[in-house]
Amino acid sequence: MADPQSNARLRADAGAPTTGVIHVRTRLTADFTVISNALAQRRGSAVTIGVAAYIASLPDGSPVTITALCEHFSEGEILISRALRELESAGYLERRRERTPTGQVRTRTYFYDVARGEGPDDPPEPPKPRPRKRPTVPETRRETAHAPGPEEPGSQAPAHADADPEAVAVLTALRRVDPRLVLSAQEAARLAPAVTEWLAAGVGPREITELLTVRLPDRFRARPASVLAFRLRETPLPLPPRAPLPPDVKRPVVLPFQTCDGCERAFRAPEPGHCRTCRDRLAGGGLRAAG
Repeated sequence: MADPQSNARLRADAGAPTTGVIHVRTRLTADFTVISNALAQRRGSAVTIGVAAYIASLPDGSPVTITALCEHFSEGEILISRALRELESAGYLERRRERTPTGQVRTRTYFYDVARGEGPDDPPEPPKPRPRKRPTVPETRRETAHAPGPEEPGSQAPAHADADPEAVAVLTALRRVDPRLVLSAQEAARLAPAVTEWLAAGVGPREITELLTVRLPDRFRARPASVLAFRLRETPLPLPPRAPLPPDVKRPVVLPFQTCDGCERAFRAPEPGHCRTCRDRLAGGGLRAAG
């Protein structure tokens, strides 16, 4: 006799829910961002939460303007600007207008993991750049392969106050054309003398910006200051403009037009008379008559 078979459904696991989402979690050790549930589960526009999550995942110093966000998202400027205003009114985003050491006014954006009012009331301090770790060079190649760069600790960098303000302004404005060209105060002061030579040679700030930003590589293997220093060093200066002629130099006098009395042809001469053809014809007729 065969074993009895039951047609009843198997009872579901008591630990798993019968409806709704079931999370399959993976422990991440790199390339992840922590977002509070208050922000992720906030009621309202999904675009606002997406923009907040994207800004939270970016490293410090990344551009978060409306133009930069529109290049990443498929939404237009209206939805992106509305999302930024909503985050700013909710206390997650703050935009301040600060003055740089060169006198320029720029907008600095602060993003909070916890909305203001729920966390500390004191405003945060501006972030300090972390020191970059230098790769170790083997002893056998240190003397031949080591070349001093713009961030060399032993190099004597000029003081920022002694640099030309116009040259520093040209260098600090390069990031508006390419966001990767962010220079520190020491790097701008180090590159300022070369830019000053370009300005003294008659090259305008717009031409200098175009020469330094056109056809840059897709990825930098060193600091942007090294690329700019190479271009300033290897690009030849333009030739000085040709000096105008002194005013006492006598230019050749242009003779006026005259009308030939024989053939009525126009020719240049100081006085009215005959053209060269008529003079030759008259001179030949006079010789034949004399012969």
